[in-house]
Order: sequence, then C-alpha cells, then structure tokens
Amino acid sequence: MWPQRFCRETSMRAASVGRVFALALAALITAGGARAQTAAARFTPDPRTSLAWWQVNPHLSHLWATTCPGDPSWRPGDGGRSLTWASQFLTMKSKTGYANVKDTIIPLYPRKRVRPLCEEAVSGEILVADTTSLRGVHGIISVTADKLTTGMGMRDNYARNSILQTATHPTIKFTIDSVSQLTKAHGDTLRGNAYGVFSLHGVDRPMSATLKTWHEAGGLRVQAKFMVKASDLIDVYRMSKYSLGLGVGNSIWEELHMGVDVVLRPAAGT
Repeated sequence: MWPQRFCRETSMRAASVGRVFALALAALITAGGARAQTAAARFTPDPRTSLAWWQVNPHLSHLWATTCPGDPSWRPGDGGRSLTWASQFLTMKSKTGYANVKDTIIPLYPRKRVRPLCEEAVSGEILVADTTSLRGVHGIISVTADKLTTGMGMRDNYARNSILQTATHPTIKFTIDSVSQLTKAHGDTLRGNAYGVFSLHGVDRPMSATLKTWHEAGGLRVQAKFMVKASDLIDVYRMSKYSLGLGVGNSIWEELHMGVDVVLRPAAGT
C-alpha cells in the first residue's frame, strides 16, 4: 500500500506544481505582452521643422528644390536664361554656369541644424511597435507638391503646372512597410533602409530608401533619400514627354534624387 499511496501523492503534487507553473507562465506572457504594448508609439512629423527636397543629377546649377527655402543652409539655383543655351548642354564640361557635370553631393545644400523655418509641407504618421528595437515600423510620409520651390517663380510654376500637375496630383507620398538593417553608426545615430511604396503623379511603385536617424530638437530626426532614373518620369510616372523632352528626351538629366529631413515627435496621447 505504501508504494501505491506514495506514487499517488507524488503524482498529485506533480500535477499541482504543473498547474502553478502553467499559471505563472501565462502571467509572464500576459505581462510581457503588456510591456510590448506600452513600448508601441505613434509619431508625426513636426511641420515647421520638417522638409522635403529633390535634386536632378546633373543639376545644371539650378535643378534642385526644397520645402524649407528659409533655412540659412539652403541656396537657390542660378537665375533663368533664354532657351537658346539649351543646345549647348551636351558639350558643356566646365563646373560653372549650366555645366552638364554629375555631382556626388546630394542634396547639394543639406540642412546643418534644425530650425522652425520650413513651410508646412510634410505630414503623415509613423507607427512603431517596439520603440526599444525600432521594430514594426510602418506608416506614411506625405509632401504637398506645391510647397516645393527652386527659388525661382517661373521654374516653380512650370514644374507645378506642366510637369507635376499639382492641381490633379497635389501630394507626393512614401508609404513605409518596414524598416530593416538598422546599425549603429556613432553616438545614438542609426543607419538603415526603409521599404515601401512611392506614389508620384498618380503612380505607385515599390521603393527603398536609405535612412539615418538620431535624437535632435526634442524629437527623432530622420533623413531619408532615394533615386529614380530621370527617364522613369516619362516611362513610369507618365509625365508629359513634351514638358520634359529637353532634359529627359535628350538624355541630359540622368537621375532624380528625392528625400526628406523630418523631425518626428510623439503624437498626442502616445
């Protein structure tokens, strides 16, 4: 009898311990889930300290734009001239005037530090599932196309009305599906890549952008940029070949670089 009673009591104790362990594990999982939820956050771009830009390469000393022309680090391109100089583009080799020379500095006039001087052109929402590891990042960054300026009214009106057609396509968007390959550069600076969909002129295309992020101005400053072939403006994004015929049709423009320099702040209630 003793061995049977001992085995029965041992089995009952083991079952009791098993139930306690199961309850403790369930509590731990629940607590871990709660901690993961509290780590989630929602961010929005600060409109006065966030900007967007584009730059053609070769830029011919005037083909770049920003939504923050008031920033002291930025400079507009050379003034307008008659179209008689257009036929000379392909033979220009000097680095002055409208030189047809590719540049490795992109953007040409990066912002040195954050100042609340920008047009309110950048909006959107970024959701982060885990702010500690910056995992589960997705959202959207939207740019008001009319706010992009080259610093010259004639060029800007032509770009808005004939090329971008902002009356029909008022916004340029990057929908972020994920962020990966984040590595520490120096200090609290991280570098990585954002993957998603770029929307321009009513056309959506998969796109990846390089990014750099660090803490500045009481928020999270993020710089991101990517490039499309200049010919894609006609072939992919269905812009007017007549409006872009000089630069794209004659293979003068090779690349179009675009990007943002935004300051993300926690949204209300986060």
